[in-house]
Amino acid sequence: MTFSIQGLAVARGIAIGRAVLVASSSVNVAHYFIEAGQIDAEIDRLRLGRNAVVDEIHRLQASIAHMSPKDTPHELAALLDVHLMLLQDEELISGVKHWITNRLYNAEWALTTQLEIIARQFDEMEDEYLRERKADMEQITDRILRAMQGQPSPVIPPVLARSARKAQQQDRLQGDMQDVPLVLVAHDLSPSDMLQFKQSLFAGFVTDVGGKTSHTAIVARSMDIPAVVGARLSSHLVRQDDWVIIDGDAGVVIVDPSPIILDEYGFKQRQGELERSRLSRIRNTPAISMDAQKVELLANIEMPEDTAAALAVGAVGVGLFRSEFLFMGRQGKLPDEEEQFQAYKRAVEGMKGLPVTIRTVDIGADKPLGDGREDAAHLNPALGLRAIRWSLADPSMFLTQLRAILRASAYGKVKLLIPMLAHAHEIRQTVALLAQARAELDAKGIHYGPLQLGAMIEIPAAALMLKVFLKYFDFLSIGTNDLIQYTLAIDRADESVAHLYDPLHPAVLRLVADTIAECNAQGKGVSVCGEMAGDISLTRLLLGLGLRSFSMHPAQILAVKQEILLANTRELQAWAQTVLAHDEPALLLNAA
Repeated sequence: MTFSIQGLAVARGIAIGRAVLVASSSVNVAHYFIEAGQIDAEIDRLRLGRNAVVDEIHRLQASIAHMSPKDTPHELAALLDVHLMLLQDEELISGVKHWITNRLYNAEWALTTQLEIIARQFDEMEDEYLRERKADMEQITDRILRAMQGQPSPVIPPVLARSARKAQQQDRLQGDMQDVPLVLVAHDLSPSDMLQFKQSLFAGFVTDVGGKTSHTAIVARSMDIPAVVGARLSSHLVRQDDWVIIDGDAGVVIVDPSPIILDEYGFKQRQGELERSRLSRIRNTPAISMDAQKVELLANIEMPEDTAAALAVGAVGVGLFRSEFLFMGRQGKLPDEEEQFQAYKRAVEGMKGLPVTIRTVDIGADKPLGDGREDAAHLNPALGLRAIRWSLADPSMFLTQLRAILRASAYGKVKLLIPMLAHAHEIRQTVALLAQARAELDAKGIHYGPLQLGAMIEIPAAALMLKVFLKYFDFLSIGTNDLIQYTLAIDRADESVAHLYDPLHPAVLRLVADTIAECNAQGKGVSVCGEMAGDISLTRLLLGLGLRSFSMHPAQILAVKQEILLANTRELQAWAQTVLAHDEPALLLNAA
C-alpha cells in the first residue's frame, strides 16, 4: 500500500530505488551502583572504550587518505575531525569521571548522564548549525557504549551492503530496471556511516532525525544527493527492499509507490537532471541582469578546503569565511597564530586571486569551545558574551587572530568582517586593536597586505545607526539569520515560536532595505550573507531593493544566478517598494 512520510528537504532532486534499512543504533544501558573499590576499574573501562572509538576513526581517516578526492567529500573528513575532538572533550570525560567517583554510577550510566547534561547545552544554543552538533555527541557516545559492551559500531554492516548489491543484481536480471538504485533509510547517519555510504551504491537517503544544517544534510548537499531528514519513524515504517521515492525538493518520502506514481516521479527525476545540466552551463556566465546590472555572487565557507566547491560553481569570491570552525572543540587549546595563518592562507590561495572575506570568530557563551568556558548561568546565551563581545573581552586571543588574518592578506585579496557590533565604543576598540596588530607585525618585520574592514549588520541597533558604522567601515554585510531573530525577539532554538521566524516581516525588510540604500548612497559595498541570499524566492526582491552582492552556500549559486540573468532590476524597483510598504509582504511576493 502506498503511503508518504513528510520530513525536511535538505538536498535537491529525486531518488527512486530499493530501500536498504539500517535500524536505530541506540544501545540499552544498564544502571547500577558500584563499590568504591571499583572506581578505577570503571574509569579504565571508559578509557578503553573511548580509545577503541578513536582508533576506529583513525582507521577511517587512513582509508580516506587513500581515496581519490572525488570519492570522498571534504566535509566528511572534517566531520571525522569533529568527532575526534568531541571524543577528547574535557567536559565529557571529566563529567563522566565525576559521576563514577562521586555518585558511584557504573561507567555506562555515568556516560549517558553526562551526555544528557551536554545535550541540554546544545539545545539552548542560538546557532542552528552548532545546535545540531548534539547529534555528533550522541553518536560518539553510542559508539563508546558499544565498544565498552563489545558490540560493533553502528556503521552500515558489510553483509547488508552485500545483500543490497545482490538485490540490485536480481532486479537487473529480472529486467525491472536497467540499473536499480538503492536508497538508505536510517534513524541517523554518522560521518563513519557516510563514508561507507559514499563507497556504496546508494543514490539517496532518509533519516528519522536531523535538520537542515545537520552533518547528514551537509554531506548530502556536498555530494548533490537527494535526501530527506527529520522523517520521523521512517526507519520503522519502511521495510527492507521496499520501493521508495525520495523527493528532496519537497521533503517527502513515498513508500511502495504505484506504477503511475513511479512514472510521474521518473519524469520529474529526468526533468531535474536536465535542469541541473542546464544550470551548469551558466557557471562561467557573468551574473548580469537583463538591464546590464552586474551582480556579485559570493560563497559562504567554513573551512579552507571549501574554496574548491566555490570555484566549481563560478563564485567570484568568498563573502563569508566562518573562522569559528577553526576554534571549536579544542579542549582549551585554541589555534595559535601560525595555525590560523596557514588556514587563512590556504583559503586565500585556494580562491586563486579572488577576494576572501574572513569573519572574526563568532563564538561565545552560546557556542561550545570544549574548554570549560561555558557558563550555565547564561540563561539567554543569544544575548550574552558572544562574537565581537567575546573577542574584545579577550584581547590577546583577538590580536592573535587579527595578526594571522593580516599575514594572510599578503597572499591575496582579503577583507576583514566583524560580527555583532552594536556600539560606537566597540567599533573604536576593534579599530584600535587592528592598528595594534599591525604595529606588532611591523615591529617583527612581518609583511602583510592591505585589508578592507567591514561589519556585520545583524542587530537592529546596528541597522539604525548606519551613518556611524559607515564612518569606520569600507563595507557592510547583512547577516539576515540573526537580524530576523533579534528584530522579532524570537529564539530560533525554541520550536514553539519557530513559526514566527519570518524573513518577510515588514520590520525585517525595512532594516534590510535601509541598510542597502544607505550603503549605495555613500558608495560603500553591501552584501547579504544570511539564508535570504540563497533563497531564490527572494532574489528579485533583493535586486529591486538595490542589492548587488549576494553570499551563499555554493550549491545555491547557480540557481540564484539564473534568477539574476532573467531579471530587469529597473522594473523591479517600483515593485520592491510596493512590497516594502505592504502590511503582508509575503502576499505580494507570492502573487508576483
